[in-house]
Amino acid sequence: MRPDVRFMLRHPAHLVALGGGAGLVPGAPGTAGTLLALPLHWWLAPQFSALTWLAVIAAAFGIGIWACGRTGRVLGAPDHGAIVWDEIIAFLLVLVFTPAGYLWQAFAFLLFRLFDILKPPPIRYFDRKWKNGFGVMFDDLLAACYSLLVLAGARILIAE
Repeated sequence: MRPDVRFMLRHPAHLVALGGGAGLVPGAPGTAGTLLALPLHWWLAPQFSALTWLAVIAAAFGIGIWACGRTGRVLGAPDHGAIVWDEIIAFLLVLVFTPAGYLWQAFAFLLFRLFDILKPPPIRYFDRKWKNGFGVMFDDLLAACYSLLVLAGARILIAE
């Protein structure tokens, strides 16, 4: 099933899981969802303390478990390509720890997309094993962790 705007607006879970429409972008919905995280971060992160912003992201992760799980069941595919809330939230987490500056953010974006697409171990294992809302969200959380590890390494190398 290929979801459309009518499908997305049929239930709040669909609206969330499809990233408000980012998941409807043909060809590269995951990239569109990841890109959507950038303006969300630029707009929302300054509104909160760092700890509160992390709590907001954690709450959004929890909402994603519900929304992605429900939407995946309705679509008949637990991690349907149009479901992009997982990319949005995981990349928001990456941006929290990414050094300031567009170059760093672009590097973080490329790293996250790379790990999300290639799914190195153990990401691929969990992606295949856990077919529910938590599984959809969790594999992107792992891709975020890999991205953050490489970013930390890059910061160390640049500082030396």
